[in-house]
Amino acid sequence: MPRWEQQKVNNCGPATLTFYLTWWGWQGTQDDIAAVVKPNPKDRNVNVEELVTFVQEQVPDLWAEFRVGGTLTTLKTFLAAGYPVMIETGMELDQAYWPGDDRWAGHYLFVTGYDDARQVFTVQDSFRGPDRAVPYAQLDAEWQAFNRVYIVVYPPARQQAVQRLFGPHWDTDFNRQAALEQAQRETEAEPSNAFAWFNLGTNWVYFEKWDRAAQAYDRAFDLGLPQRMLRYQFGPFFAYFHSWQLDKLQALLDYAFQITPNSEEAWLWQGWLYVRLGDTDKAAEAFRQALELRPHYADAEYALRYLGLTP
Repeated sequence: MPRWEQQKVNNCGPATLTFYLTWWGWQGTQDDIAAVVKPNPKDRNVNVEELVTFVQEQVPDLWAEFRVGGTLTTLKTFLAAGYPVMIETGMELDQAYWPGDDRWAGHYLFVTGYDDARQVFTVQDSFRGPDRAVPYAQLDAEWQAFNRVYIVVYPPARQQAVQRLFGPHWDTDFNRQAALEQAQRETEAEPSNAFAWFNLGTNWVYFEKWDRAAQAYDRAFDLGLPQRMLRYQFGPFFAYFHSWQLDKLQALLDYAFQITPNSEEAWLWQGWLYVRLGDTDKAAEAFRQALELRPHYADAEYALRYLGLTP
């Protein structure tokens, strides 16, 4: 493992990806990644897709893939073959940032080893330190909050070997169907597990089953989710928008802005809600606000072009 480095503020995604890339010999820094994926330093979230795209477009000698619905066996399989894995999990913050703060946040980890005898994974944690030992059960519980997403980075010359490790999950439709079934099993085994219901909704979103997704999200919200959930995951916006549940979408957006006023993703969906309501002037303002918060935000640029405007 290369030298561990403390993440900068709101920078766990770029910092953790830096661990991964330097493990392969990359010479860049977390600042280099942040300059591309979060040019606004106040941006509190970097999505898995943004990190993977950075590797695919900015690092010529490496490639990245992500899948969901991982298991402890998934992690062990890659590790045993010599490939560390990056995952996104939940964590508890050291301090509260507002009255009644539940102190839950999303966080990336770089998983570099495992020990069956001790039942622990070794992780590089950009916030808490290097070579942390995390019990299997704890890691899986915290990982569940993000649909057990995992990123694998590798040299393109090794793609065939990596593809064999992915097995049938190399096919993204197969992977999502397996994750969907995983979430369904977990909702049946633990009907009060809000994360399981949220994951079920997210996997239905992938298949564009909007009504089913919305119903699963309804159940997750009724059970209670962490306050910052909509800072990191946006499936409910898709589900309520496409199922025309516009009142629910606006209520979610209001709450998302309350927690994260500078969320470019929330401003994007506020714009699309205005499009649904026929107010293109307000839609354009919202899309431009998203673009101001995150320059070169492709989704906001597309939205403005959809309205016939120049980004």
